[in-house]
Amino acid sequence: MYPQIRLRRGKEESLLRFHPWVFSGAIDHLPDNIEEGSKVTVTDFKGNLIGTGHYQIGSITVRMLDFADTVIDKEFYMSRLREAMTMRRALGIIRPDNNTYRLVHGEGDFLPGLVVDVYGNTAVLQAHSPGMHFDRDIIAQCLVELDGAGISSVYYKSETTLPYKAHLDPQNDYIIGSYNGDTAIENGLTFRIDWLKGQKTGFFVDQRDNRSLLEHYAHGRRLLNMFCYTGGFSVYAMRGQATLVHSVDSSAKAVALTEANVALNFPDDNRHKAFAEDAFKYLDDMGENQYDLIILDPPAFAKHRSALRNALRGYQRINARAFEKISHGGIVFTFSCSQAVSKEQFRLAVFSAAAQARRRVRILHQLTQPADHPINIYHPEGEYLKGLILYVE
Repeated sequence: MYPQIRLRRGKEESLLRFHPWVFSGAIDHLPDNIEEGSKVTVTDFKGNLIGTGHYQIGSITVRMLDFADTVIDKEFYMSRLREAMTMRRALGIIRPDNNTYRLVHGEGDFLPGLVVDVYGNTAVLQAHSPGMHFDRDIIAQCLVELDGAGISSVYYKSETTLPYKAHLDPQNDYIIGSYNGDTAIENGLTFRIDWLKGQKTGFFVDQRDNRSLLEHYAHGRRLLNMFCYTGGFSVYAMRGQATLVHSVDSSAKAVALTEANVALNFPDDNRHKAFAEDAFKYLDDMGENQYDLIILDPPAFAKHRSALRNALRGYQRINARAFEKISHGGIVFTFSCSQAVSKEQFRLAVFSAAAQARRRVRILHQLTQPADHPINIYHPEGEYLKGLILYVE
């Protein structure tokens, strides 16, 4: 039915273990004139069916949608979206006090190349593959028809996530509905979400559980939130009764959004101040013992493996500065969202930082992404968020 891609002899092993990627080096034969984003059938060298997926030019040549001869149509997408919604409801993520969540997490929800974040009645749809880009209208229609989701608007935001070599020229815009407000609720706190111009889909939904844990540790502490972006950690710290909260980001727009989110939840509260400044400079210039809880949640230092060495140096440097400056008995929340950096490499960078700072450091918690960012057990690459909570003597 779909164009057929044949693998080289012996290259089907990872697919037989349900890994959802076919790499270019595994392919023996491509059909003539196959177009990027096409739906394809994948077979082994002998022609035995393996499954169905989206074709694209590049190292990852096929993203498998199903390990069967499946028609990829509206019914297929609706079925996968229902499964995703059922899981999140069963886990208690969708509640009156929490209407901010990730509905689709790519391979983790068996829809590789697709991300959908929900903010109240708006779904932000993000394609990471040409195939999902071409299917965006069908997916959007499924989202508004999804029982119990309450989605009335679908905003498409893929200008920076699709491969530039595909020449797709995606335009960020509403597929269905229109702008009807930008606030959403996470664990009873209200946030302005900038899905029109903000990073990713507008909010870092993946830190929800870690923000809740921070709230527990914030009581009575002086807190510094580095790379604050929309101020999520800062707002939780305020509710956790921190005595002082300082938010720092190099972006003046991020700082303004942080201040707006703090004001939404804690109007006229003088415990909070925000600074538009480079993170490394702020840490270098600040005095010792000024804070006894520091959050380090930088953007991805390494988006590709070619940048790995510099990224690890960056993690070591910024953690060393925090260890040197934090008060005795202080706590550091430190994160890496770089998929190219493994848990072991990140932990080694933090270990090296502790040794450089000559501080005694103990691990209290090892953190990862929340349940609405599930990891497909056959696709361990989906575990991208790494975090540590550290006690610094």
